[in-house]
Amino acid sequence: MPTLPAIPPERPGVVAWVRTHLGHLTCDEPAASPVRGGQAAADVALAGLDVTGYAARRSTVLPGHARGATGLSPYIRHGMLPLPAVWDAVAAAPPRDRAKFRDELLWQEYARHVYARLGRALRRPLRYAPPVPDVPWEGEPWRPDLPCLATTTAELREKGWLVNQTRMWLASQHGVRAGHDWLEGADEMYRHLLDGSPAANLLGWQWTVGTATGRPYGFSRWQVERRAPQLCRACPLSAACPVEDRPAAGAALPADPRLSGGTTDAGPHEPLVHGAPEAVWLTAESLGDADPALAAHPDLPAVFVLDEPLLARLRLSGKRLVFLAETLAELGAEVRLGDPAVELAGRPLSATWTPVPGWKRRAAALDLVALHPWPWLRRPGSGSLQSFSAWVRR
Repeated sequence: MPTLPAIPPERPGVVAWVRTHLGHLTCDEPAASPVRGGQAAADVALAGLDVTGYAARRSTVLPGHARGATGLSPYIRHGMLPLPAVWDAVAAAPPRDRAKFRDELLWQEYARHVYARLGRALRRPLRYAPPVPDVPWEGEPWRPDLPCLATTTAELREKGWLVNQTRMWLASQHGVRAGHDWLEGADEMYRHLLDGSPAANLLGWQWTVGTATGRPYGFSRWQVERRAPQLCRACPLSAACPVEDRPAAGAALPADPRLSGGTTDAGPHEPLVHGAPEAVWLTAESLGDADPALAAHPDLPAVFVLDEPLLARLRLSGKRLVFLAETLAELGAEVRLGDPAVELAGRPLSATWTPVPGWKRRAAALDLVALHPWPWLRRPGSGSLQSFSAWVRR
C-alpha cells in the first residue's frame, strides 16, 4: 500500500486527515482531545510539572482546578516522556509528594513487567473469579441517570482521559456492582483513553474488580461525596442512591504460575547491530525524540505503520488516532496503513525493543539489523510478580 499523504501540522487538518484515511477504523467521529499529541506538548507538560500537594490531591475529581493529577500519562504511555526522565524530574519535590508520585510511576513499570511476562494471559483473571453481585443491577452498568457515572463517562469519551479515581469508579461499577464482563468494560475504556495500554489498563481493571487480589474496590456513594460532592448534591436519585453500599467479592482461582516466578524478557542490555539500517521503525510504545533507535540514527527516515487489521479489531476512538497523528506529524514520519510485516518487508530496519508481545511477533517477521534496549525504570528479572507491594520492595 502506498505511503499515506503527509499529515498537516494544524489541528483541523489533522482531524480531517484522520477522518479521510482512518475514519473507517474508529468507533466514533474523529475529533481533537483537549490533550494535544506530540513531543513539544509533552515537553511543555514536563517543564510545568509541579507535584507539590500531589499526595493529598491526586484522587480529587471535582472541582477540576483542584485536581492533583498531572495529566502526563498520555505522553508516558507513548514514550514521549520515558519513565526514567519523569522520575528524575521530581527529584526536588516535597518528600511525601515525590514518594507518592514515584509510586505511581512504579505502578506503570510493574504493569509493563506483568504484561511482558504474561502477554494476552492478562486478559484472564489472575487469581480470583470476578465477583457476583448480591443484588441484580438494573439497566446499563454506567447508567446515564447517575451524575457520578454520566459525568465520568462523558469525560472519558470527550477528552480521552480520566483521573485514576474515576477510572476505578467505572471499573468497579461495571465489573463488581453491575456484574458485567470486566473485559468488555476494560476494552471500552481502552478504546477512548489516550494513555490506554494493554498493560496498565488490564492490570488496573484486574486490581479494581478483585480478580488480581480477591479484594475488589467497592465503588459506592461515599467516594463520590468525598471526591466530587457536587455530583451527589445534583443527583435526582440522591434519596434512593443505587450505589449506597459496597458490593461483594469473588472466589479464589488457581493463579497463573508465572506470577510467582519465571523469566521476563527484558530485551538486550546493549544495542545489537549486524547491518546497516535504512530506516527507523517506530511503534506506538515509543514515539518520542528519546526513542533509542531514533536517537542512534537521527539521519535515517522514521517509518510508522498503522496496523490496519489490529485497528479494525480494536475500533479505537477517533481522538486517540488524532493524538497519534499529531505526534507522527511532528516527527515527520513516513506513515503507512496495512500489515507491518507486509508494509516493511525487505527494508533493513533499526528499532527499539519493546515490552509488548505483539511487537515481538511483528518484529520476528522483519529485517531488524539494529536493535536498541528499552529504557526501563527497573529492568525485569525472574522474581515474583504476584503483588505490586511485594515487587516494589525488592
